Amino acid sequence: MEQQQSVRDNPLAFESTGRLIAKYSVPSVIAMLVSSLYNIVDQIFIGQGVGMLGNAATNVAFPFVNICIALSLLIGIGGASNFNLNMGRGENEKAKSFAGTSISLLILSGLALSIFSLLFLKPILIAFGSTKQVFPYALTYTRITALGFPFLIATNGFCNLIRSDGSPRYSMVVMVTGAVINTCLDPLFIFGFHWGIAGGAAATVIGQIVSCVMAAVYLTRFRTMKLTKDCLKIKADNLKAIVSIGIASFFNQIAMMAVQIALNNTLAYYGALSSYGSDIPLACAGVIIKVNAFVMAFAIGIAQGCQPILGFNYGAQLYGRVRDTLKKEIITVTAIFSAAFICFQLIPRQIVSIFGEGSAAYFHFAERYFRIYLFMVFINGLQPIVSNFFSSIGKAWKGIFLSLTRQILFLLPLILLLPIFLGIDGVMYAGPIADGIAAVTAFFLGRHEFIQMQKLETSQDSSETAAAVLR
Repeated sequence: MEQQQSVRDNPLAFESTGRLIAKYSVPSVIAMLVSSLYNIVDQIFIGQGVGMLGNAATNVAFPFVNICIALSLLIGIGGASNFNLNMGRGENEKAKSFAGTSISLLILSGLALSIFSLLFLKPILIAFGSTKQVFPYALTYTRITALGFPFLIATNGFCNLIRSDGSPRYSMVVMVTGAVINTCLDPLFIFGFHWGIAGGAAATVIGQIVSCVMAAVYLTRFRTMKLTKDCLKIKADNLKAIVSIGIASFFNQIAMMAVQIALNNTLAYYGALSSYGSDIPLACAGVIIKVNAFVMAFAIGIAQGCQPILGFNYGAQLYGRVRDTLKKEIITVTAIFSAAFICFQLIPRQIVSIFGEGSAAYFHFAERYFRIYLFMVFINGLQPIVSNFFSSIGKAWKGIFLSLTRQILFLLPLILLLPIFLGIDGVMYAGPIADGIAAVTAFFLGRHEFIQMQKLETSQDSSETAAAVLR
C-alpha cells in the first residue's frame, strides 16, 4: 500500500498532462535541436569556408552520427523506459539497477565504435558514397570526429536518464552548452586559425566533451536515488530488457543510416549520368538531410520528453492519462511540421543559401529536391511519435516494426527502384511516397492501441464500481 501511495503522490500521476508535456518536452526539444545544430553549424561554416566539397564531405560522414545516436537511443531510451516503468510500479531498487547498467553500456559502446571506425575508416567512407574529390575532406573530418564518438553517445544516453530522473532542464543545459561552445569555436578554428574542415571537426569534439562531463557530474548525484558502484554492473536480465525496449529507436536510426548510404551512392551514380554531375547532388542532399533532421528533432524531442509521462502512467495503469498525452503529442507535432512544409515549399533557395554559395545548377537541384522530397513533411512526425509511444509502454516489437516502415520497408526500395525509370528524379519522388505510406501505417497501429487502452480503462471503472457496491 505504501508503494502504491508513493506512486500516486508522484506528479507524473496527477499533474495536468499539458503542463507535464511542456515541462518535459520543451527542454527535450531544445536539447535535440541543439544536438542537430552540431551538424548544421558545421555544415554552414564548412560550406562558407571550404565550399561545396566540404558540404558533400559532411554528408558522407553523417552516417557515423546516425550510428552514434542509434546506440545512445538503444541504451538511453531502453534504460530510461525501464527506469520509469519500474518507478511507476514502485520497484525503486530495480529502477536503480537499470540506470547503472545503462551508464556502463553507453561508455563501452562509445569506445568500441570509436576504435572500430578509426581502424576501418577509409573503406567505410568509400562504402558511404564518397567520390574521389570528396574523399580527402571526408577523411580529415571523420578522423577527428571519431574521437568524439564516446562523448556523443554517452551524452545523449545520459540525458535520457537525467530527464527520467525529473531534471529535463538540466538535460537541456547540457546539450545547449556543448552547442554554444561548438558554435563559438567553429569560426575561430575554420577562419581564424585557417584549419578548414579539420577546424569544424575539432570544434564539434570539444563541445561534445564538455557536454559529456556535465552530464556525468549529474549522474553522481541522481535526484530520486543514489547510484552506487554495484549499480554499474551489467546484468544480463537488465541488458535484455533495455535492448527489447530501446531496439525500436535503434532500428529507426540504423534505418536512416542505411537509407542515407543508399541515397549517397544512388545520387552519385545517377548524378554522374545527368547534367548536374555527381558532386552537386551529394552536396545538396547533405544540406537537405541536415535541415530535415533539424525539423525531425521536434518530433524526437517531444517523443523523448513524453517518455517518462507515458511509461510511468502506463506502469501505474492510468490509461486515460496515457491516451491524453499521446493525443496532445500528435497535435503539437503535426502543427510544427505543417509550418516546416510551408517553408520548404516557399523559400527553399533562401534556406540553401545559408549553407554557402553554389552554381545555378546547384541551386536548381536543391530547390527541386526540397519541394519534392519533403512534400509530405507535414505528416512525418506521426511515425516517430507512435513508435516511441510503443517503446515507452513496453511494447517493443510494435515500436520496432514502425521504426522500420518508412526507412527500410518503403523508402529504401523506392530509392533503388524509381531511379531506374525516372533517373535522378526518382530519388526525389521516393521521399513523399514513403512518408505517406508510413504515416498511414502509424495512424492505424496507434489507433488500435488507443482503443485497447479505452477498453482497459472501462474495465477498471467497472471493477472499481463493483468493489464499491460490495463494500
